[in-house]
Amino acid sequence: MRGVLAAAAGLAMSLAASNGSAQTVYPIDRADILSDTRFDFKVEFAGLADPAKISVTINGKDYAQVFGKAATFLEREAGKDQSALLLRDVSLREPGSYTIRVSDGAQSRELHWNVYDTGARKAKNVILFIGDGMSLAHRVAARVLAKGIAEGKAFGKLAIDDMPQMALVATAGSDSIITDSANSASAYATGHKSAVNAMGVYADRTPDPLDDPKVETITSLVKRRLDMAVGIVTNTEIEDATPAAMLAHTRRRAEYDRIVEQFFAAKPDVIMGGGRANFLPKSAQGSKRRDEADFVGQFRDAGYSVASTGAEMTSLADDPKITKLLGLFTLGNMDGALDRKFLKGGTVGKFPDQPDLTEEVGAALKVLSRNDAGFFLMVESGMIDKIHAPPRHGARGLRHHHARQRRQACARLGCGAWRRYAHSGAGRSHAPGRLGRDDRGRHGRGP
Repeated sequence: MRGVLAAAAGLAMSLAASNGSAQTVYPIDRADILSDTRFDFKVEFAGLADPAKISVTINGKDYAQVFGKAATFLEREAGKDQSALLLRDVSLREPGSYTIRVSDGAQSRELHWNVYDTGARKAKNVILFIGDGMSLAHRVAARVLAKGIAEGKAFGKLAIDDMPQMALVATAGSDSIITDSANSASAYATGHKSAVNAMGVYADRTPDPLDDPKVETITSLVKRRLDMAVGIVTNTEIEDATPAAMLAHTRRRAEYDRIVEQFFAAKPDVIMGGGRANFLPKSAQGSKRRDEADFVGQFRDAGYSVASTGAEMTSLADDPKITKLLGLFTLGNMDGALDRKFLKGGTVGKFPDQPDLTEEVGAALKVLSRNDAGFFLMVESGMIDKIHAPPRHGARGLRHHHARQRRQACARLGCGAWRRYAHSGAGRSHAPGRLGRDDRGRHGRGP
């Protein structure tokens, strides 16, 4: 017990130390920033600051000279005795080390950024597979269930075992060692650490969940720089943390209505999953929106073909003229393979023609491949996360999930066609017995 208390005290002290500076600066200290990506620059002062005494330099030059414009000075941010500097939509083109010095005349702080470049483009198409909640233990369990094991040796491998490169990444957030789906997916999509329940932003001290300093997402970047098509496919609600983090900017993952609005503003070429409830006007049956905006109608008016069943999705994807596809197959999360194929539970009675994730991927690939500039596709299997708790899903659910993963990799792409794509498989562990965190307040999932 003493060891546990000592470790907890050490963690608390290290976190406190990271937040005890006179000024808070975003992007944070030791941020890794891709050159020419856009971000918001913000300095938060602990109290009221005199703008005449403020000094902010980057590599010895005034920040306004480096960024090409001056920040807005907020004398009393959020109506409190605290000042801030805020500069939206800036970038750094030259790779290298950057030293930022901030002073209000009484207290000062120094921090460092690493700006890097990626070199020449190597792949036309990129597919990011995310297994939400998938730990190494899940892979072992799935391998044992799918292939069998004797005398310590499995009788086969999973598709993911054959990937040519593999690595582990640290997923701690900027405010917590324990991550969640929002800030970890945001780190994949932006390269920046963020706080629990935040995506596409650095979570600042203001109460507004939509005004935090933004960082550019990979979907924005590939469209802006390369004119690539973008697809976001899941078997959860499309507004859920992982798919939303590919393009959204909010410090509160529960802002489903606002996230739908950001989907419409960003207009990815393919959007498929559950979550129709927040696309429907408040007066429509099954809607969860708080206003009368009809985003199914707005997407259709913007040139999207809309599918609500697997059959409609397949028919539309087969049409060579279709380049924009919105598929919303349930009001909430889609049902897993066990419910759809065997138990007929969940919402299968109301939505009997839900496509399998493999079918969604196949349809997405057909549509996205019509863009000659290439595409970026994010595919999330959120059922890994969702099947942990319900007893009926258990081992059979895990077996069906990984059988689906194999079909995604081979049947839809072709096992001989891997070299045509850049693939990345990512898993975020929610393994049983983990340390847990539940923030349902200011940043959280509460209503």
